[in-house]
Amino acid sequence: MTVIKSLLGGAALSALCASGVMAQEVTLRLHQFLPAQANVPKLILDVWADKVEAASDGRITIERYPAMALGGAPPELYDQAVDGVADIVWTVVGYTPGRFPSVEVFELPFMMEDARAASCAYWKIFETDMRDEFADTHVLGTWVHGPGLLHTADPVESPADLEGMKIRGGSRMVNQLLEKIGATPVGMPVPSIPESLSKGVIDGATVPWEVTPALKVPELVEFHTEFEGPALYTLGFLMTMNQDAYDALPADLQQVLDDNSGLDFSIYAGGVMQDEDGPAREIAIEMGNEVITIGAEAAEAEWMPLVRPIYDEWVADMSERGKDGQALIDKARALMSGECKGATVTF
Repeated sequence: MTVIKSLLGGAALSALCASGVMAQEVTLRLHQFLPAQANVPKLILDVWADKVEAASDGRITIERYPAMALGGAPPELYDQAVDGVADIVWTVVGYTPGRFPSVEVFELPFMMEDARAASCAYWKIFETDMRDEFADTHVLGTWVHGPGLLHTADPVESPADLEGMKIRGGSRMVNQLLEKIGATPVGMPVPSIPESLSKGVIDGATVPWEVTPALKVPELVEFHTEFEGPALYTLGFLMTMNQDAYDALPADLQQVLDDNSGLDFSIYAGGVMQDEDGPAREIAIEMGNEVITIGAEAAEAEWMPLVRPIYDEWVADMSERGKDGQALIDKARALMSGECKGATVTF
């Protein structure tokens, strides 16, 4: 009798396996460049990963690897997703200059004002105009940070104050911007900023407010120059997945990822980064740092004439790549001022 029960049990187990009731379990490795306690890992990536794990009833486990723990340098993250070194990566698109040119439409100077609206527009334009640039991975989210500003050792109230200053830029477009307004651009990933500031390799940096506490920027510079109205710049981010890893998932687990990614996740992520600007700004003020605000009229009169040529240069560059840059500018502006304006989600 015991043998029969055992045989029946084995047969039932085999039947369950064959029918797929005993579902596949998957472990995915998420790799990114910031320390685990920084805002993006803590408030965006971990939230997303926790939701995916819960929605999969524990069948998906997402191992989180902060601060390049799997090796390599931040500019290599996208290729790590392509090659399967990591299953999922979060990265700055501009760390690979010129490779994803369409994203640069959001990095043009004085282009964006609200991170939620811009992140919404970014995802929508990704779906219609950018998929070819990311065809070798499965994209999960696209977003931008809040209004970008300057953090400097000496005060910057006009472009003339930037003459001779070496300022870190995070992308090709930001480096072009810095050059046009009189600074000497120095390209480097975010993790290199604290040491470069402390050793005087750079005199300032372009990063959003939200990441400044994690990088100890308020301890290393005394002045911060922000802009009313449209932002001086922003950066595009990307969260993407190895295509083979996605394709290998059963359909129901693919659906879990899809349900927690895309437009709503992108708006959420951009909004979280922007919302964290305020608390970070207060930290700098409490430390006695000076925040210089450039009014909209001054920005238009003094700064815009210097950077406006970047638009024409970018449109010409896009044309050489076989893309209509002006159409992308028009579409991004229409989305940010239209259906994406005031975008908000519950994630």
